Formats: sequence, structure tokens, C-alpha cells
Amino acid sequence: MFRLGLFQVSLVFLLDQVHAFGVKEPVSALLQKHVSDIARLKEETQAIVGSIDSAPYNNDVFYLRYCVDEKGMEELKENLNWRMGEGKTICDAAVSAFEKATSGDAKWDNEPVRSGAPSAGNINTYITPSQCLTTSSSAGDLVYCIRAGLIDDVSLMSSVSTEEMVDFFLYCKEMNALVANDRSLEMDKLLYVITANDLGGLKLIGGDATFRKALSDASKQANKLYPALNGPTLLLNLPRLLSALVKLFTPLFPPEVNARLKFERGPLSKVDELMDISYGGKDRDAFLKDIDNLCY
Repeated sequence: MFRLGLFQVSLVFLLDQVHAFGVKEPVSALLQKHVSDIARLKEETQAIVGSIDSAPYNNDVFYLRYCVDEKGMEELKENLNWRMGEGKTICDAAVSAFEKATSGDAKWDNEPVRSGAPSAGNINTYITPSQCLTTSSSAGDLVYCIRAGLIDDVSLMSSVSTEEMVDFFLYCKEMNALVANDRSLEMDKLLYVITANDLGGLKLIGGDATFRKALSDASKQANKLYPALNGPTLLLNLPRLLSALVKLFTPLFPPEVNARLKFERGPLSKVDELMDISYGGKDRDAFLKDIDNLCY
């Protein structure tokens, strides 16, 4: 289990049945299926970055996601240019923390991940495992559990700039990608990231606009940098007023989308502390059952 401070806010609706997300073929079969394309992507990567003997380039799942998402050489080059340029410090920090987190006797040591994050000294005061926790589903996919209402974004953004916040979010995304790729090889299954936004207690008025801008900017970049990584996004326990407003606009959606809209108030609503859904936690079994029912 690992815990990252990534909080994504977007008005993405929970679909009634999210059964079809992801690729179901074994990773070993997918790697063989796309062996020629992966070889070309690796050759281009080596030409740009030099050695590909370390993460993320030494894991073929990194390239496989481009094939699965039908992305090509140009998208890869754009990614690599970011990784060798403005994103280099972020990616280097994530790789270093990942190696430390997986080097000990325990399967995962989260402390290097938290302490190695950009601006960790300031951000970790406000974003803790009580607000944001990442665990695994029963199927192996990563699950972000995010409690927006518990983040003091006003105080947080008084201690960091918008750019520093963006870097922090992208570091978290890079860490998730490293973990998902590594475990995909272990499990012979392409793993994704499910985002569970627990919106209970969310403030409908107020908050810090620069925090929301950092989230938006990071999300836009991440969508390009991490193909075939995002699974479903779940909106859980919406405040009743917000739920009513959203439902007011659902007739404006296309019929095929509107027919699948569903709002859930149950999952996480009785969980007092997010750590209780981590491995060994008293609420983990119930949480896994809820995720299974919603996503698989």
C-alpha cells in the first residue's frame, strides 16, 4: 500500500456500470502483439535520453501503454522532451523515491515517497494520508481515495506557488505510473488508476482559486504524459445541494451518456479515517466490495 497526495477535482460522473475499462489481455500477450512497435519506441527513446537501463525506460509497459492507447512516435517524443527538460527534476525525484520505497524488506516504504516529493516540507503539512490515500483494488488496479473537504487549500497555497503545486501533482502521477507499470509486469495484467473522489463535506463556496488552477494545469499535462493509465473516476457522497444541481443539468447530456449517470452516497461514507481502508484496516473489506461493485 502506498499513499500519495494527489487530489484531482473534475466533474466526472460515476457511470452505472464501468465494466469495460482497460485491456483484458495478459501483458505478456500484449508485449508480444506489439513487439515491433515497442522496439521502435525503445530505439527512439534511447536516441533521445541515452541509456534506457533504468526506470521508467527499462520497463516495456512504459512503451506498451502508447501502443494500447494508439499513441505514436510524436507523442512519445513530446513526453521524452518534457522528461529531459522541465520535467526532469520531477521524474528523477520520483524514480529515486520509488527505488528507495521498494528496496527494503517491506514490500513498500512510503516515507521516501512523501519526503522526496517537490516542496514536501510545505505540502505534506496539508496533504496527508487522512486526505489522500492510494491503495489497490481486489483486481490489482491502483485506487486514489481523495477527501477534498479535508484539504485546507487556502493555507496550503499560502506556502507554495501554483507552479510548485503543479510539480507536486505531476510527481504523484509519475509515482503512480512507476508503480502501475512495475506491478503490471508482476501480475501479467495491465493495471490502471481508479480515482475515488469522496466529496462528503466539500465546501460549495470558497477555497483557493490557485489550488484549483494547479489541479487543472497538472491534469492537462498528465493526460498527455501518461497514456492508457487512467481508469474510472468515481464521484462519491456529493453534498445534496450539489447533487441536485448536477442532476438538474443531466437532461442536457446526450441520451447515451445520461442513461448511464449514477450518483453514489454509500462508499467511504462510514469510513472515519482513510488509513482504515489500507491493508489490514478494519474497513478495507467493505471498501473493496464497494469498488468491485462499481468498477468491475
